[in-house]
Amino acid sequence: MAHTKSQGSVKTNKDSISKRRGIKRFGGESVIPGNILVRQKGTLFHPGIGTGMGNDFTIYAKSSGLVNFKKKLGKKVIEVMPQI
Repeated sequence: MAHTKSQGSVKTNKDSISKRRGIKRFGGESVIPGNILVRQKGTLFHPGIGTGMGNDFTIYAKSSGLVNFKKKLGKKVIEVMPQI
């Protein structure tokens, strides 16, 4: 017999859990305080008016209104503008 016994599956062939990062509320959507706008690693987007940033770089709404994306001094900024 010139074959080997089966060894089972490889232990290191596992995939990590996805982090569910990305934009959660897009431009023009209405939000209330506490809504998460973006989950990110690092500061790809920066907080603007009506938004705040958590320790894990999550940008969230501090006030209610409409989400607005814009560029300011070469940086991508997310703002929450109050509804009229």
